[in-house]
Amino acid sequence: MIGWFGGNKNEKPLPKELGPLSAAIGGAFEIDFLSLEADALGGEPAMPLPRSGPFIIAGYGEVSLDAATVLSRYYDEENRMIQVMSASGKPGDAIDDISFYQPWDSVVPAGQSEWNRWTGPAGLIGQPSYDADGILYNRFWGDGPERAQLVEFIEKVDDGEAQRSIHQTCMLYYRPLGSTREMLLINVERDLDLGQSQAGSSVEFLIGYGLAPADVCRV
Repeated sequence: MIGWFGGNKNEKPLPKELGPLSAAIGGAFEIDFLSLEADALGGEPAMPLPRSGPFIIAGYGEVSLDAATVLSRYYDEENRMIQVMSASGKPGDAIDDISFYQPWDSVVPAGQSEWNRWTGPAGLIGQPSYDADGILYNRFWGDGPERAQLVEFIEKVDDGEAQRSIHQTCMLYYRPLGSTREMLLINVERDLDLGQSQAGSSVEFLIGYGLAPADVCRV
């Protein structure tokens, strides 16, 4: 009987696999952007295209958008994000959509009037198009010529030591880039655990691109 359940009792348990990509915080992906580089030929990206290489997971976030769709997000220390849509968000779940986003810019509105300029009833975020210093993006969510209602959700984010609840108000835009699309996600984040103001702390701009599931491999 000696040896049953052997091993050091003080050893830490194996990290929990999270999300449809079955990866743990502290683990890593290898991302291949060669297909993106080929598809983007002839276009001028808003910022340099991401380079192929490792992506070290520093955090994981999850949102249940509806009864049949879970949004899973893997973050690294540079606040880059791999976003995955699936039916349940469980490890091994079939992937409906996968994309990569990286921070582009950030604005800190000064006071409520500035916040209204961005997120108010006639605010910039949600209009049919968005002009980012001469780069024009069209709205991806919502039809018609009127300003669309912003998308809101609460994301539960785990960094391996603590969990936070982040309220997010956002809108997605896009523009053609070669034979693919460049996405612009405009997002207002409010950390509910830090008691941030109802408006938020900043307006974040992220540039993203669609990927194929085979472009992201766990290592």
